[in-house]
Amino acid sequence: MNIFLHELRAYRRSTIIWTVALAALIMLFMMLFPAFTKDVAETKKIIGGLPQAVRDALGIQLTDFFTIFGFYAYLFSFVVLTGAIQAMNLGTSIISKEDSGKTAEFLLTKPVTRPQVMTAKLLAALTTLAFTNVVYLFAAGTAAGAAAKEPFSMKIFIMVSLTLFFVQLMFLALGVLVSVIMPKIKSVIAVSLPVVFAFFIIGVIGSILDNEASRYASPFKYYDTPYIVKHGAYEWRFIVIEIIFVIVAVAASYVIFAKKDIRAAS
Repeated sequence: MNIFLHELRAYRRSTIIWTVALAALIMLFMMLFPAFTKDVAETKKIIGGLPQAVRDALGIQLTDFFTIFGFYAYLFSFVVLTGAIQAMNLGTSIISKEDSGKTAEFLLTKPVTRPQVMTAKLLAALTTLAFTNVVYLFAAGTAAGAAAKEPFSMKIFIMVSLTLFFVQLMFLALGVLVSVIMPKIKSVIAVSLPVVFAFFIIGVIGSILDNEASRYASPFKYYDTPYIVKHGAYEWRFIVIEIIFVIVAVAASYVIFAKKDIRAAS
């Protein structure tokens, strides 16, 4: 049995739903850009009337909100939140679904080792996320090109958009680790949603308090759009942190899964 292809087929429907949702979300929101920039003075007055804490929480910066990158940065925070939920769901379910579906014992009787099972499942999850990001990037780039009144750097736009995949990798790795640690997960969404929103709220609170140290505690703050736009680069300290986290989480998942007791179906 080809586990990789089986996993792709198993997640085909959910992948299409998540992908279409993300693409539709950004295309719908980008259609609003001309309306916001039609009367900048009036819109700025309305947004400026919001408390500073609210603007910080929403990631709205009046200095660049009416540029394509400033507006996109605001929308992109919600896209990343949605993508993180997708990745966390995926990571949490790839092992736990075998326990909940009582198929783990059957799967492990096949002539494959546990590391091979884990590798096939991870590759399928990565392929799923890669597909989602390719479609999203195409949709976002098309929408931005149609909405923008002035030329903008597509290279920078792609760099910003790719951070969706980077954040998803962290939540995928975290989800996989959770799935092998927890003895039995009855509901994947009941686990993934609180975890993702907890990290998101930590990032929001850090923005409100203007606490730089809090950025290390939330993957949502690892890739700052204004920094990417200004410098045309990522902050390497967070790249290094992510690489270390993903390697440690995945390695731990392999070790734990290899030693994990698999309960017989009953």
